[in-house]
Amino acid sequence: MDGGFWKGTLVLLVCTYTAEASLSLHMDDFIKAVKRVEAQDPGSKPVAVLKRLRRAAGLNDAFIQHFLSDAATSGPELEANLSAYVHKAVHHSVQEDAREEGVVLTSDGTTVALRPLLLGLEAGFLSKTRGQARGLYHLTLAKDLGLSLRRRSNRQHFDADGCWDNLTSPRVFTLSAKPSLLTTALVNGGMDGVVLGMEVSGKARQHLKLSSLLTEYYNHQLNSEGLDSAPRLISRRRRENFKGLTLPPALARWVVKSVELEQQLGGNPSGETKKQLRALVRNRLKAFFHTVTGKHNPKRNVRAPGISGDMQYFTVFLGCPPIIPRCMWGAEPYRGTPTRLTLPLSFMYIHHTHSPSEPCLTFQQCSADMRSMQRFHQEDRGWDDIGYSFVAGSDGYIYEGRGWHWQGAHTLGHNSKGYGVSFIGDYTARLPSQHAMRLVRDQLAACAVGGGRLASSFTVQGHRQVVSTSCPGDTFYEEIRGWERFGVCRNTGIPAGIVEKK
Repeated sequence: MDGGFWKGTLVLLVCTYTAEASLSLHMDDFIKAVKRVEAQDPGSKPVAVLKRLRRAAGLNDAFIQHFLSDAATSGPELEANLSAYVHKAVHHSVQEDAREEGVVLTSDGTTVALRPLLLGLEAGFLSKTRGQARGLYHLTLAKDLGLSLRRRSNRQHFDADGCWDNLTSPRVFTLSAKPSLLTTALVNGGMDGVVLGMEVSGKARQHLKLSSLLTEYYNHQLNSEGLDSAPRLISRRRRENFKGLTLPPALARWVVKSVELEQQLGGNPSGETKKQLRALVRNRLKAFFHTVTGKHNPKRNVRAPGISGDMQYFTVFLGCPPIIPRCMWGAEPYRGTPTRLTLPLSFMYIHHTHSPSEPCLTFQQCSADMRSMQRFHQEDRGWDDIGYSFVAGSDGYIYEGRGWHWQGAHTLGHNSKGYGVSFIGDYTARLPSQHAMRLVRDQLAACAVGGGRLASSFTVQGHRQVVSTSCPGDTFYEEIRGWERFGVCRNTGIPAGIVEKK
């Protein structure tokens, strides 16, 4: 056979392998893979593309087939290297060494499990009725919640997130604590699957491409007004969109039905009657119901009796604003030994950064601003770490500074009494975005009270009320004076000779 033929074949194989090997576990790269699947059959509809992805990922068990068709009938298999990439990116698991697989990093800095996202989309595209999709909640969240709720042991630690090995070309995601059944990425993917699945249900979609839908949802560019003028259907709004679609009693029913269906399909009854199962789910969802409906009782301990660790994690997750952990914005280690706070605290002190002076609108810019402030605090001021407890960007996220448990260096003479929360930007003559202010005023504060970190009677004060400073800016200070929790300082000034650890 002609040597030129073999040379051309070898070049083709090498190029194919190199192209697939270069794809990272970033949502942008996964979308590139989706585009390749679409290009192999230009006229294919989103459902056909989703079935081929599901086949490559090995998502074809009896539970899934109960709601979706057999993926083995989805036509030709993907080429080997593309199929291997899809399987790695979509097939979800948590390893003993805390590595979470089947997740991708998105442009907004959050991590998403692809399995529930894609299953939710397929259920939505199959629906012919607007606002209804058979199996939508079962495939995205209910099954995983059911597994978590029925766990008898509560010995595991449930943490909110994890860290990537590299933010430019992510390949390994490691949970920040001992593995659990329910992870932040899994819940993110489940919520996105519900939101997008409901959105595409019953719609005319002859010309819609899956890759375009994912791009619009995960890669929307904010303008100078931040989320105040952003469209409804973007990943930064997943929690508010999910809450708007999900009624607590319905979620409880879907969880029960998912558990019953899995037992039926697997021929493995638990020994619990239907009544007992419903009672178990109902009792363990109580905290979630309080969170979603806003009926939180601050006098009640955050961990209600009978609520499993995973359900408690899910409750905290939904009740709190999305928080970008230190490892994701590239924080340097704390210098020295931090001082643990004695909780609950009585104050939330509001700051503005002044410099950086402009609001940050992307995960990349907000992260750079966080690193810049930390360098200034550590190198120029000689502090142990960035001074603030938390920092609000205008990209839709709160950024972790010293966090919930460690004393900050934000409000001289009062660091042990309250959390210091700063807004990136100079707000002398303008206000932060309304969305950013709601994140702090409503969600972060409620999260702190619900978690026993702020006293239910806590007070909001501006930095200038207790320290001689113009912070948080004249315009912003006038704004927070109208906040419900705003309080006048009873004891102004700093006691003489006070020394605080920085």
